[in-house]
Amino acid sequence: MPSSQKPMRYGHTEGHTDVCFDDSGSCIVTCGSDGDVRIWENLDDDDPKSINVGEKAYSCALKNGRLITAVSNNTVQIHTFPEGAPDGILTRFTMNANHVVFNSDGTRIAAGSSDFMIKVVEVADSSKQKTFRGHDAPVLSLSFDPMDIYLASASCDGSVRVWKVEDQTCVTNWLLLQKCNDVINAKSICRLAWQPGSGKLLAIPVDKVVKLYRRETWDNQIDLSDTSITQPLNVVVWSPCGQYLAAGSVNGNIVVWKVETQECIERMKHEKSYSICGLAWHPKYEQIAYTDTEGNLGLWEDIGGGKKPNDKVASTVTKDYEDLFDGDDDDYLNGDMIEPQSSPNAGANEDHGDDDDLMPTSGHPRRAIIDDDDNSLDIGMIKANSNLLEKEEDDDDDQIGGFPALPTSSTQQPFYDGPRPTPRQKPFQSGSTPVHLMHRFMVWNSVGIIRCYNDEQDNAIDIEFHDTSIHHATHLPNSLNHTMADLSTEAILLACESTEELASKLHCIYFSSWDANKEWTVDMPKDEDIEAICLGQGWAACATSALLVRLFTVGGVQKEIFCLPGPVVSMAGHGEQLMIIYHRGTGFDGDQCLGVQLMELGKKKKQILHGDPLSLTKKSYLVWAGFSAEGTPCYVDSEGIVRMLNRGLGNTWIPVCNTREHCKGKSDHYWVVGIHENPQQLRCIPCKGARFPPTLPRPAVAILSFTLPYCQVTTEKGQMEEQYWRSVVFHNYVDYLSKNGYELDENAKSQPVKEQQELLMKLFALSCKLEREFRCVELADLMTQNVVNLAIKYASRSRRLNLAERLSEMAVEKASELATALGDEEEEEDVRTHSNAGYSTSATEWGRLPGRSAQQDQEMEEAEESDGCEEAEGMPEVPKQRPNPFSKAVSSAEVITPKSAVIASSSQGRVNPFKVSSSKKDPLVPSANVLDTMSKYSKKISSNRAVNKQSSPVIKPLIPKPKSKQASAASFFQVRTPGSSEKRVGEREEKAGNEPPAVQVTAQDNTENKRPKTGFQMWLEENRANILTDNPGLNEAEVIKEGMSRFRILSTEERMVWTEKAKGGAVNDLTEDKKRKRPTAAEDEVKKNEEQKSEDSNVSKKKKPLDQSTNVRLSSFAFKQS
Repeated sequence: MPSSQKPMRYGHTEGHTDVCFDDSGSCIVTCGSDGDVRIWENLDDDDPKSINVGEKAYSCALKNGRLITAVSNNTVQIHTFPEGAPDGILTRFTMNANHVVFNSDGTRIAAGSSDFMIKVVEVADSSKQKTFRGHDAPVLSLSFDPMDIYLASASCDGSVRVWKVEDQTCVTNWLLLQKCNDVINAKSICRLAWQPGSGKLLAIPVDKVVKLYRRETWDNQIDLSDTSITQPLNVVVWSPCGQYLAAGSVNGNIVVWKVETQECIERMKHEKSYSICGLAWHPKYEQIAYTDTEGNLGLWEDIGGGKKPNDKVASTVTKDYEDLFDGDDDDYLNGDMIEPQSSPNAGANEDHGDDDDLMPTSGHPRRAIIDDDDNSLDIGMIKANSNLLEKEEDDDDDQIGGFPALPTSSTQQPFYDGPRPTPRQKPFQSGSTPVHLMHRFMVWNSVGIIRCYNDEQDNAIDIEFHDTSIHHATHLPNSLNHTMADLSTEAILLACESTEELASKLHCIYFSSWDANKEWTVDMPKDEDIEAICLGQGWAACATSALLVRLFTVGGVQKEIFCLPGPVVSMAGHGEQLMIIYHRGTGFDGDQCLGVQLMELGKKKKQILHGDPLSLTKKSYLVWAGFSAEGTPCYVDSEGIVRMLNRGLGNTWIPVCNTREHCKGKSDHYWVVGIHENPQQLRCIPCKGARFPPTLPRPAVAILSFTLPYCQVTTEKGQMEEQYWRSVVFHNYVDYLSKNGYELDENAKSQPVKEQQELLMKLFALSCKLEREFRCVELADLMTQNVVNLAIKYASRSRRLNLAERLSEMAVEKASELATALGDEEEEEDVRTHSNAGYSTSATEWGRLPGRSAQQDQEMEEAEESDGCEEAEGMPEVPKQRPNPFSKAVSSAEVITPKSAVIASSSQGRVNPFKVSSSKKDPLVPSANVLDTMSKYSKKISSNRAVNKQSSPVIKPLIPKPKSKQASAASFFQVRTPGSSEKRVGEREEKAGNEPPAVQVTAQDNTENKRPKTGFQMWLEENRANILTDNPGLNEAEVIKEGMSRFRILSTEERMVWTEKAKGGAVNDLTEDKKRKRPTAAEDEVKKNEEQKSEDSNVSKKKKPLDQSTNVRLSSFAFKQS
C-alpha cells in the first residue's frame, strides 16, 4: 500500500510551530506563535482542544501525562495532560527557551535558551537543576541520549556538542553548522535526534545531508542524502524501531531512509513548499505528523508500504539480538537470514513476495539464495561469492540453519575510502549578507551601502552614499524581490531571480546620465537565472546559470557575451577591469576548486588571467572578492586570509593580511568592505560571534594594517625586509596605472622609491655591522645607481675595502645598463645625430640626458638627502660636517652645499662615469671609478688593455703606499686632489669672465672634455645666448632640453653639417689641450670655488699625487674623534 499525504490543516498563526504525539499515539499535540497548545484527536478533528500557555510557544514535549512548553516570557512551564491545568514553572532563563525535550523515562527535561545556556531539570523536583555552559550563541536544539548518559545540543555558534549529563562536561564538539547571531537568522534549526533503543547513532541535519555519528567513538559513520533535497534540512526524527530516519527541509521536502542500507524509501513534497519545522513519528503506526512555519499541520501515512508487517515480525524474531545486529532486524528481506518455512517469517515472505524481486543499487537480487525451498541454491551466486563465503563460514552470527549468509546490498557495493567531494560554494555578492535575512546588506563597498528590508511592513531597498556629493540617499520599492545589487559612482545595478511567472531581470539606475531616462531593465532568456552582477566604468556585467557572462553599457546597450568554464562564484568590476571567480572543478576534503579570470574591457580588450587556479586556505571558501581603491584585484577566504595580485611577479597572488590574528575570540570575524593601497588600509567590520554584521545598529568600520607573512618579523632584519617588499607590492599599481594612461601625482611616484631605497640602505648598514658582505652586495643589486654610490661611501668609511671594490664594479654595470637603456630610447626617438654624441662619457652639462626632467632631479635630490641622513645614523664616528683645513690642496667635496651634492648625484645618475678614455698615448685610466674620488693614487693598466677594451672598465685593487695602517686607510677615502685638468680650468677663467654665468660653467666644463665635441654641443654653444634671450631664467637642464627640441627641428642636412664640424674640430681641440700650461700655485686660491664644479663633471682626469705633508694632515683629520 503506497504512502498517502492528507490535506494540511490550519493550526496556528504564522511562525514556528512544533508537534508531538502522546505516549499512546491517540492524539497529536501542536504549539505555535499564537501562544496556544492544541490537542488533535486526528487530522479531521474540527474542534481541537486549545490551551493558552503564553504570548508565544516555541516548543512543546509530552510524556507521562505532563505537557512541557517553552514560552515567550523566558520560562519553561508544566501543564497536566489532557486537562491542561497549569502545574508550575520548571525553570527560567534570561531569554526565551528555543527547545525542550524529555529524557527516555520522562523524569527529566532539558531546555536550551537564547542566552547560550542549557538546563537539565528534574520534573518531580524543579530545584534539582544542572546548567551546561559552553556555547557562544543561542541554543537551537537538544536531544537526550536514550541511555540517559549524554545530551546533544546544536547552537548558532556553528557547533554541535555532546555533554555528559552526570558531570556536566563536554565530551566532543563538531563545527558543522553555519554561524549566525540569532535563531531567526539560522539557516537551519538543526533538530537533531538519537537513535531509539541503544542510542548508538546520533543524527544531525547538516546542510543537505544527515550525518550519523557513532556513540563513544564520535566518528562520522554515515551521510544520508538524496537528490530531491535541494535546500538545507531543518529537522530529523527516528522511527520508534530505530530502523528508519525521516528529515524535513526548509523548502518542504520530507525524505525517509532505511538507515541500514542508506536507501531512500519514501519522498514527500509539501503542497506549498513551506519550511518544515516540526516532525513527529507515531509511536505505533507508520505515520509522521509534520508542521510548517506558516502554522499548518499535516499527516503522512503508510510510510514504507508493504514493509510494515515485516517490520513487526522482525521485531519479535530478533528482539534478543538487538544489540548484536545493531537493530538491523529486517535482514531476511535482503537474503541475510534463511528461515524454515514453518517459521513466522515464511508466511510474511509468501504474502509479500513482490519485495523479493526488488533490485538494490548494487544490481544484485535481494534474495539470491532463497528460491523454491530451503535447499534450493543458486550455484552461480555461490561461485561468484566463494571467497566471501570462505571468510564467513565460521561466523555464527551470519549463519542460520547451516547456510552461509550473503552480504547485504550495502556491503556488496564497492567501498570507497578516498577523499570526499566538497559541496560547491554557492554564488554570492561581495559585501552582502545572507539572502534569507529579513534585514540585510545587499552590498557595502567603498562607494556606499545598499540595504534591503523584507518584513511584514515593507519590502524596500535603501541606498546610501559615503560621499553625498556623488548622489543623495535613495529609497526604492522592491516589488520584484531583488536579491543582488552593486553600486558604483555612476550607477546602481539590481538583479532578481526568476519565478514561475517572471523571468530573471537585470535592472540598472544610471543616475549619472544627462538625460531624463535614467533606468533600464533587461529580461534574461527562459530558464536562465542571474547569479552574479558587477559594475565598472561605463559598463555592467552579469553571470548567469547558463554559464554565460553578459556585458552591457551603463546606458543599456548589450555588448559582448562569452562563456564561463564553470558555475560562477562571484564577480567584481573596477574601471576597465572585470574579475570573475568560478568553479574549475570539484574540490575534495573540504577544499573548493576555484578559478579566476581577469579581463580588461577598454579599447584594447584583453585577458590578463586565463582561468588560473585560485589559492585558498585549506578547507576554506571564498567570502569576498573585489578590487582595491587603486584597482588591484584582491580576495578574502573564510579563514581571514587577504590576498592581493602581485603584478610585479608575473600576476601571482600574495597574502597581505590575516584578519584572524586581530580577532579576540574563535567565533569572532572581520567582514571586509574595502581595501586601500595608499594609505595601506584594510577596511572591515568586526563581528562578535558571527561572520557578518546586523543592519541595526549601524556597524562601525575598523581599519586593519597589512603584514606580509615573512619569516622572523620580530627581528630588525625581518621587519625591514617585510616593510621593503610590502612597499614594493603595494606600489605596483603606480606602474600599472601609468601604463594605462592615468595621470599620477609625481609625489606618488617618488615617495615609494625613496621609502624603498631608505629601507635598503638600512639593511645594508645592518649587514655591514654583522659583517655579511656578500649579503651587502645582494642588497646593493636592488638599489638605484646613486644609492649604490652612497653604499660605496659607507663601505669605504667602514674600512671594508673589498666590499667597496665589488660595489664599484656593480656601479659600473648599472651605469652602463642605464646608458644603454637611455641610448635605446634615443634611437626610438630617431635622433640619429646623437649616436656619437658621447653623452655617457662627457662630464659637461650636456651630459644631462634629455629624458630627465626637473621633477626627476628633485626626486634624486630627495633620495640623496634621505640616504645621507641614513648614512650618518649608521656611522656615528663620521661627523656630519667637517671643516676642510686643506682647501688649497684638497677639493672640499665632503663640505659641499646640498645643491652641489644634488649636482654630483644627478650627474652620476645620468652619465657613464666609468668609460675608459680612448687616448692611446695616456696609459693611465683617469679617475672614472667612484673609488678614485676617495684615493690619492691612480690605477694603472696596460696600454694595450686600455686600447682593446675601451668599452669595459677595468678596475684593479687599490695599492696603498707602505705606510702605517692609519695613514693608508686615510689615503683611501680622501676625496680627491686637484689634477692638471682642474688647473687648466683656472687658466681659461679670464677668457670666460665676460660671459654670462651659465656660459662660464659650460666653457669651463668644455675645457676638461678630452673627447671630441658632438654636433649638438657645438650647435648649443652657438645658440645658447638666443635660448636664454627667448627664455630668461632657465636653469642648465632646461636650457639643454630646449636646445634639444630646437636641434631636432633642424633638417637632416643641417644637423649633418654640425656633426661634420664637430669631427673636423676634434683634432685641434686635443692639440690645444696638450699645449696648455699648468697654472701657478698662486692661482689655487682663486680656483677654490671652481673645483667643486669640475668635481661633479665625472670626466677622466689625471691625478696629482699628494706630498707627504698633505697625507699626514689628511690622516690626522680623517681619524679625529668626533
